[in-house]
Amino acid sequence: MSAIKQMPKTIKQNAVSHELATDVQTQAQVIVHCHFMAFSKGDAYRIWPTTFLICQHTGHRSKLVHAEGVCYYPQWQFASEAGWQSFTLIFDPLPADCGIFDLAEEIPESGAFKALGIKRNNTDVYNIMF
Repeated sequence: MSAIKQMPKTIKQNAVSHELATDVQTQAQVIVHCHFMAFSKGDAYRIWPTTFLICQHTGHRSKLVHAEGVCYYPQWQFASEAGWQSFTLIFDPLPADCGIFDLAEEIPESGAFKALGIKRNNTDVYNIMF
């Protein structure tokens, strides 16, 4: 089963993310728009800098270079309301021959963001639901 799903109609991509995506695409970086459900106002989330895109064929690891709309560990981001939360991650490029990759947040505790078996597309822009 693919980790890529349709983004719910209730989520609207903001202009900042769109502008950032347009600029980064010209640099051959990989953009991952992440979406997950916060079950209540104040639910905490964050991203660790030890988050990678890992090519399933070669094991190559593309490093996280920027996060938009989410705090880096050790800080926390808090949901302003229950419902879908979104943030954007930007990674170094994947190898040209990479066809399937995983997004893996490598952390020493439970609750890591993971999406396995992401099929590569020609834009290198993805919407992932956790």
